[in-house]
Amino acid sequence: MALDDVFKNNVTTAVAVGVGAALLAPTLLPALGRVARPAAKAAIKGGILAYERSRESIAELGEMAEDTYAEARAELHEEARQAAAASAGAAAGAAAGGEAAETQADDGPAADGGGARG
Repeated sequence: MALDDVFKNNVTTAVAVGVGAALLAPTLLPALGRVARPAAKAAIKGGILAYERSRESIAELGEMAEDTYAEARAELHEEARQAAAASAGAAAGAAAGGEAAETQADDGPAADGGGARG
């Protein structure tokens, strides 16, 4: 039985790799830990910085949205106030115009300063 025939079977290959890893683990893990720990710390630091920056950006975006909302709401209130004032002014003008016509009709043509009265 040749060595190639032994590794053709997937179960045999898996067992051989597992045994090799178990034998090499005590030697490789400390070295891997010395290399992986600083890399893991750097990745965590980068994640924290990205989180803080995105948090600030989202807060600024939220503040801009609140400001825009407040401005739009203030404009709507101002437009409604102007429309109410315009319709109140038109109603007052119509009422004043109606009263002037009634006064003129009661007094006759002399009410406007012209005419032949006295």
